[in-house]
Amino acid sequence: MIRVILPYHLRNLAGVGKEVSVDVDKPVTQRSVLDALEIGYPMLRGTIRDHATKLRRPMLRFFACGEDLSHEPPDSLLPVEVASGREPFLIVGAIAGG
Repeated sequence: MIRVILPYHLRNLAGVGKEVSVDVDKPVTQRSVLDALEIGYPMLRGTIRDHATKLRRPMLRFFACGEDLSHEPPDSLLPVEVASGREPFLIVGAIAGG
């Protein structure tokens, strides 16, 4: 089980708490985690990644083990701590303004 921390607006949309768990087949990558998340919570499709390109939405960031993984390739392996369920995969809403 992979633990995923969702930002407030996505929690509300999915009707869940701060953290959800998803089953992910190996290898555990950003793509496999997000695919599993969208299967388990279809209302999130298109909110984290673009429907057509499957690229990360600009106002969201991905973190794991204190590192920003937002610009890593989607098929890069996630850290062992995330793959084992010890640490969560974080989806964080960016803040912008001026």
